[in-house]
Amino acid sequence: MRSTSRAETFPAHTPAASQIFTTVLSHGPLTRLEAARRAGLSAAAVTKAVRPLLAAGYLAEDADGDARPALGRPANLVRVDGGRALFIGVKVTGDEVIAVLTDLCCRIRLARRLPVTDHGAKAVLTSVAELTHELRTEAEDFGAPVLGLGIAVSGDVDRAQGTVRYSPFLDWRDVALADLAAMTTGLPVVVDNDVRALTVAEQWFGAGVGLSDFAVVTVGAGIGCGLVIHGRLVAGAHGVAGEIGHVAIDPAGPLCHCGNRGCVEAIAGDAAIVTRMREVTGRQVTDAAQAVALAHEGVPGAREVYASAGEAIGRGIATVANLFGPERVIISGEGLAAYDLFAEQILDSFAAAAFGSAARCDVQTRPLPFEEWARGAAATAIQSFITSSPTPTGKG
Repeated sequence: MRSTSRAETFPAHTPAASQIFTTVLSHGPLTRLEAARRAGLSAAAVTKAVRPLLAAGYLAEDADGDARPALGRPANLVRVDGGRALFIGVKVTGDEVIAVLTDLCCRIRLARRLPVTDHGAKAVLTSVAELTHELRTEAEDFGAPVLGLGIAVSGDVDRAQGTVRYSPFLDWRDVALADLAAMTTGLPVVVDNDVRALTVAEQWFGAGVGLSDFAVVTVGAGIGCGLVIHGRLVAGAHGVAGEIGHVAIDPAGPLCHCGNRGCVEAIAGDAAIVTRMREVTGRQVTDAAQAVALAHEGVPGAREVYASAGEAIGRGIATVANLFGPERVIISGEGLAAYDLFAEQILDSFAAAAFGSAARCDVQTRPLPFEEWARGAAATAIQSFITSSPTPTGKG
């Protein structure tokens, strides 16, 4: 997390403390013995890690009324005290800025939205600052400090540097968003790709809890993918791991905004579907909702557009399964509004292109509103808070 200042730091910046805290956050309340088992740590290491977190109020311990130990005192349950701290998460789209206030357990307490009428970084930052100020003011009623801000943006994002290298839907290049937002809001800020942020939330609180290897594939304005391998979110050496939207599946296909032809996104992204729908139907289709409506109305050729999109998405998911062998792929994103139109093609194409046991991957859908994406941004802020060094400036 990059920051100009920080009023409070996590009390135990050790790998064991972070591991125990995230284990209890995702699976708790837990006894210390169960926390040790899940985290793969010794009982002594857990006791050492838990002590300062209890003292600082980040963890709490309660008697387990259901425990029936054979000897000694009743077992106590360790849990995260969600009311101990607050965080703000922001999801920026081409149309809106969505902001949420969450507690330390990443439960949404408040949510606000503002329309985006100007894609310029300055204008978007003004909206982020306005929503952040509003939520911080209202947070005073909860009696806990706001300790961080997470911002999720689509595209090529360098989390370590806090820089948006390229966001096609905002037309941003090399925007030092974390530093700018920190100066504007006065909070420690972490910036990440929106799909990776959503994947953090799914890993800690959603359909990825307890899974060592899974992927989140999002469909909509773009086609994105977040990867968790051996329990760790994978960004890759250059921060673009999982970009299945830019896997070329048809060299003679439509031109993609990345400069290549036949990318999954150039066939199955919302803009691609709208363009193709105009060509096929001759109608003046302006957005994805109209495209879905034409397909549902049975306009000739409309359903075939979605069938092609579904085939492309299925092949993209199969690529992920073949390369990384996840136990589960979670499909989400605003494009799920059309899922009934291409679900069969996604699954059939996946089954045809998945190699061997990769086809056993559990493919499931999980419709999530943009507030959940903003919650993912808050989760990255929580993650950065509990893992970064206590120095007041620098990379997280």
